[in-house]
Amino acid sequence: MSWHVNILTLFPEMFPGCLGQSLSGKALEKGLWSFDALNIRDFADGIHKSVDDTPYGGGAGMVMRADIIENSLLSISAPGRKICLSPRGKPLTQKLVQELSQEPSLTLLCGRYEGIDQRVLDAHQFEEISVGDYVLSGGEPGALALMDACIRLLPGVMGNDQTPYEESFSDNLLEYPHYTKPAQWSDSNGNTHNVPDILRSGDHAKIKAWRQEQAEKITQKRRPDLLAKK
Repeated sequence: MSWHVNILTLFPEMFPGCLGQSLSGKALEKGLWSFDALNIRDFADGIHKSVDDTPYGGGAGMVMRADIIENSLLSISAPGRKICLSPRGKPLTQKLVQELSQEPSLTLLCGRYEGIDQRVLDAHQFEEISVGDYVLSGGEPGALALMDACIRLLPGVMGNDQTPYEESFSDNLLEYPHYTKPAQWSDSNGNTHNVPDILRSGDHAKIKAWRQEQAEKITQKRRPDLLAKK
């Protein structure tokens, strides 16, 4: 059974977007994952198919209506784990990505305007997940990011099944630096840069230890908060 995602959005044409390319695109063609992008507006009544209204209590912007979102959700026979992409949600971490990639199906709700009527989130127990401490125009870019992170962990998507477990955040460490040919390279300013000798030594035990040391140093410098979680 492939990993499946239902997407509730006002812009279904945004999917699969970049996920139709490269490894995720090939995996989609192979049937390793699938998606359905449902237009929330299709479940609205009236000539204008309005999906939002003014907020109770006043304030700027418009709020997406609970009844219309519920109608779109109830059209899905197997919604699985329900997630609303929101800047106030819990952070999307690699650990959570690994967890979500094990789910048979997800339903991602992409908000727009000022927000979504809280009642539909409560009634259908949506989890709120954030892809970062910033605000986007809508939930669609966040949904694409979440999907991309999960898809690359699915069996058969990446060439080396060990690769996902040697990357940044896999052990609360940022990834070590990488190098490739040529062994000696001169930049446009005339400075010469060499590949570290240890990586050309052929001593795999020492290389592994060096990479671990580099990962710890980079994490300590850039993200010491991650080391506190180890």
